[in-house]
Amino acid sequence: MTTFKNKVVWITGASSGIGEALALALAQEGARLVLTGRREEELERVKVLTGLPTTDVLVLPLDVTQFEMALPATDKVIRHFQQIDYMIHNAGVSQRSYVRDTDLEVYRRLMDVDFFSTVALTKAILPGMIQQRSGHIVVISSVAGKIGTLMRSGYNAAKHALHGFYDSLRAESYYDNIQVTIVCPGYIKTDISVNALNEKGQKHGKRDENQEKGITAGECAQRILDAVKKEKKEVYIGGFTEVAAVYLKRFWPSLLYKMVRKAAPQ
Repeated sequence: MTTFKNKVVWITGASSGIGEALALALAQEGARLVLTGRREEELERVKVLTGLPTTDVLVLPLDVTQFEMALPATDKVIRHFQQIDYMIHNAGVSQRSYVRDTDLEVYRRLMDVDFFSTVALTKAILPGMIQQRSGHIVVISSVAGKIGTLMRSGYNAAKHALHGFYDSLRAESYYDNIQVTIVCPGYIKTDISVNALNEKGQKHGKRDENQEKGITAGECAQRILDAVKKEKKEVYIGGFTEVAAVYLKRFWPSLLYKMVRKAAPQ
């Protein structure tokens, strides 16, 4: 089974939530880490929490929507660690607004953060992985990448796009020995709903009831790493309801559509 010991793992959105939990779990397994996010002070906090030697953690502040910075950021990682073994695309933002009310710029922001930022970074790191003939790209999608739900139209669209893009990349990169794992979390106890965008692009500002009842970020991170070790192509993580919905979509879509339509907006 795959081991993370001494492997270089780059995590976006590493300053909180699932990203922070992944950093701590990987540190326990002896990985060397690149921590990316917009809040440098929070990345430094996570670096300390890892307990790893200073040279084994590179804090790399970055707004992932500054696509022109993808190549310079990749160069900085290569200069520090000489290679990238795992890329975990975890940075993201959700949405809480109806289609009829949502400004077009909000949709642009959602696509930039949740989809195009991963494309920019993937294209930056891919030549190095091809050259070393190894690499594993882990994409944190969502159950929303499989099912469309109320008040998440832009978020759902961006997550659906991830599946199309990375399924293609997986097929294209097979003979270069590059793996792709798409992770679909359900309700995880993080601040994703707090930071979600409303119809004007402002923060939603409160945690959804379903998020409060979700599994912890730590449990989610461990299940992600287990899936990556097993080189899973796609994995669903969460409670019974949201995971069951994925299978309803496949086998009883009409029933799922009715359930979604009647669900209370959150």
